[in-house]
Amino acid sequence: MSQPGSDQDEVLILGGGVIGLCSALYLLEAGRRVRVLERRHVGAGASHGNCGTLTPSHAPPLAAPGVIAKGLRWMLTPDAPLYIKPRIDPALWRWLLRFAARCNRRDWRDSTAKRAVLLNASRQLLAEAVVRHGLDCEHSDTGLTYVFRTQQLFDEIAADLPALSEFGIRAEVQEGARVERDEPALKPGVAGGIHFPDDGHLRPDRYLSALARRVRELGGEIEEGVSVERIVTAQGRVEAVHTSRGVLHPRELVFALGAWSPAFANQLGLKLPIQPGKGYSITYTRPGLAPKRPMVLKERSVCVTAWSDGYRLGSTMEFSGYDESLNRVRLGALERGAAEFLHEPVGGTKQEEWFGWRPMTWDDLPFIGRAPRARNLVIAAGHGMMGVSMSAVSGHLVADLICGREPIIDPAIVSPTRA
Repeated sequence: MSQPGSDQDEVLILGGGVIGLCSALYLLEAGRRVRVLERRHVGAGASHGNCGTLTPSHAPPLAAPGVIAKGLRWMLTPDAPLYIKPRIDPALWRWLLRFAARCNRRDWRDSTAKRAVLLNASRQLLAEAVVRHGLDCEHSDTGLTYVFRTQQLFDEIAADLPALSEFGIRAEVQEGARVERDEPALKPGVAGGIHFPDDGHLRPDRYLSALARRVRELGGEIEEGVSVERIVTAQGRVEAVHTSRGVLHPRELVFALGAWSPAFANQLGLKLPIQPGKGYSITYTRPGLAPKRPMVLKERSVCVTAWSDGYRLGSTMEFSGYDESLNRVRLGALERGAAEFLHEPVGGTKQEEWFGWRPMTWDDLPFIGRAPRARNLVIAAGHGMMGVSMSAVSGHLVADLICGREPIIDPAIVSPTRA
């Protein structure tokens, strides 16, 4: 490391996931000197194992009318799409109460509108960045399709499409026969589909690698295997960051620590109401009859993505704290769900079984902005399941705030002070 107080410490970013690296990229473009610290290795967190979909279609938040009743029923079903492990956890229950208060139509529309702003902006910015920086990550604009096997759920989700249209999200309702004809990978019995033509996808591990490569090419430093031990403030500023490799004195500090952000915020007397939402995925070699484009198998909440030489099943949401076990029941639910819809639900060789903690906020919007008690600290955390999808707009906004320029979106939408 360079000596404390050197120019190399102009902007210090904690976290080498997709939000930290995108923030570094946009800051470097703006001419700032940047260092990224990562406790493990680049992309080791929730960025790594997701399905790589870029989804304005996912603007509706998890907090929606009827979710509480479903969640209570599913507490007794370990392989349910949404599972809350019964336990005494005051922070979780406070979070759930705020979440429950938003499970109404008015707040659903509020979060949907704000998430659409972020997702639509990020979709465009990311496509531009892929070209501008030559990011080799299998970026594609094929769209995404929701697939239904029951008319009831199909009708329920289709009823929300006019609201999505208001927020700039296009959708095409398709009859089951057409979905089956267009997608030979599906078994017969499809009730209908909803296609979102403006969605896209990429391969997340390659996206992270490409971002890291480009950050280094532009002069940024990325140091892996570095843990943050203590953060010291004085007179309303972060004064020092104590790490396993020494002490740094950044001019600006960025928290991009995902689900781990609350622990570090607590050191500064800041409350970040983020809960770890555990997600799972399984990666295989590509099956012979793979879907042409990403799809979500809605009754089972399983996302399916195929790449040139890979194939992934992912999803589920489990609130079990920072439990590090790989739940075989929930992994099995991905394969069972895919088997209901697909002729070849899995690939020939299983390459990886994965879990990661998504940083979930009660309103499904991230916290991006200057911390109220440390004026040189910018928080960029709480992206839930949308870290990859929101990565470009989040990185751009972090750079806007640090550089004092016109923000790419209204920062009030994601202000940390709303907590």
